[in-house]
Amino acid sequence: MHSNFLDPTKRLGEIKRKEADDLAQLLSQQFHIPYTDLAIIPVHTEALSLLEESVARTAQLATFNLVGKKIHIAILTPNNPHVKEVLSILREKEYVPELYITSMHSLETAWGRYKEIMHGNESVVGLIEINEKKLGELLPQLKNIRTLEKLIVEEQKVGSAQNTSHLLEIIITGALSTKASDIHVEPEDAGVRLRLRLDGVLHVVTTLTESTYHFILSRIKLLSELTLNIKNEAQNGRFTIRVDNRDIEVRTAISPGNYGENIVLRILDPDTVSLDIEKIGIHPITLERIKKEIEKPNGLLLNTGPTGSGKSTTLYSFLRYINSPESKIITIEDPIEYHLAGITQTQVDENYTFLDGLKAALRQDPDIIMVGEIRDSETAVTAVNASLTGHLVFSTLHTNNAAGTIPRLLGLNADIKVLGDALTVMMAQRLVRKLCEKCKEEYTPDDSEWKIITKAISEIPDLFKQYIPDISNKKLWRGMGCEACNNTGYKERLGIFEVIFVDSAVEQVILTGPSERDVWLAARGQKIPRLKGDGIIKVLNGITDLKELGRVVDLSEE
Repeated sequence: MHSNFLDPTKRLGEIKRKEADDLAQLLSQQFHIPYTDLAIIPVHTEALSLLEESVARTAQLATFNLVGKKIHIAILTPNNPHVKEVLSILREKEYVPELYITSMHSLETAWGRYKEIMHGNESVVGLIEINEKKLGELLPQLKNIRTLEKLIVEEQKVGSAQNTSHLLEIIITGALSTKASDIHVEPEDAGVRLRLRLDGVLHVVTTLTESTYHFILSRIKLLSELTLNIKNEAQNGRFTIRVDNRDIEVRTAISPGNYGENIVLRILDPDTVSLDIEKIGIHPITLERIKKEIEKPNGLLLNTGPTGSGKSTTLYSFLRYINSPESKIITIEDPIEYHLAGITQTQVDENYTFLDGLKAALRQDPDIIMVGEIRDSETAVTAVNASLTGHLVFSTLHTNNAAGTIPRLLGLNADIKVLGDALTVMMAQRLVRKLCEKCKEEYTPDDSEWKIITKAISEIPDLFKQYIPDISNKKLWRGMGCEACNNTGYKERLGIFEVIFVDSAVEQVILTGPSERDVWLAARGQKIPRLKGDGIIKVLNGITDLKELGRVVDLSEE
């Protein structure tokens, strides 16, 4: 049979549904009650749970949305005597019913959602927080990926609706307990892959069944207030969960793929990120110089690096360090990742750009401004001018290294004549995984590794060599893998940095429209290690290893 011919039974069913929908629309006109179709309108389980399924089916209705005390109710017909009974019960509870006419097929779609409602005293998951009590019970059980995998497999074997409804809570709790930054749910030819991003690297947890995947997809869309029936377009949303009386924000990104919709949940857990300026990885010598610059009343500090390299977290730590009741700080972010007390934080969207936010911030009499990213010429020019008119400005750029800041700004039409006066600090950073303290051990590197080490040491400025331990025994450190680190050998991450301060030599070279090499030569007298040198110091001190450093920087680079 050709694929463009429908099965007769299926076609007959579609005809009947069409007739039922047409009849519902006629009744809508007759009774002057709006029509709705619950097959395409989100049904919120918080509203659905106000009535037992048996009551809803008897009255041939469904409570599908709740806004304050206003309850939206889809009914088959107002002539059903049980409808009046239900409305009376709801009004006694001070709900305000708003009626809609719908079809039986539409109601069946809504009633099918009852299986997602958890019984007892547990909270209903819809557009509300995931149950705190359940998360608290699960956290002690989920210490690593393997225990998470085992629990998910067991839940899928049970296969009941109630067990299935716990799976999203289990997955999120597992992510929290392992300190994962992202959850990936990826439909593939052979199944649905679940992965967690731990310390910047993705790890496979398990394979989900098709039915589990579809349930999780619907639940996440509802939590994130996304449209259920949109499957061929990307959607972004957010929801909040509460654990131990603290709120954790989850960013949702859903995109179409070859085998279904891909789900990525970004977990913004403040407890997993250190905003202490002393603990983000900047070398003490360099940090003292940075502190002096960010304590000044004006200037432009730019932090560079690829997406996910920790640039914003570093800027947050700077803001936290200099925040005081005497200063007004405004941020323009995309998105707001962590909330900082005493700071005015704003967020861009498709109708409110970084430039819009920066212009608005300048009208609010700020002392310090953080712009999430400089992406275009107007924002670059405005940021430079703001730093020249008595403001301290922090922002980020996408360049490979600190010296690339100047060619990038010039490419964005920043005024070469004033750029040297505006810029104070140019930084670049990457994140490296730290060796697990419970399983790291010493080893003897091979000749090629030792060659990299000795060459890098020769390039590190003398002032910083005092922080290099005795290496006469030719020993380095590496992680062996254990339960505490999910057998990766690494646990948590730290920044490696390179910094260029705009002194008179750098300021003079800016006027020439320099290349990156020209900038490095001008900054040579500052005697600050490059990214590789800063990383090598951390390798020699057993903080990370050579393999991990080579993952984020080119160890052969001159």
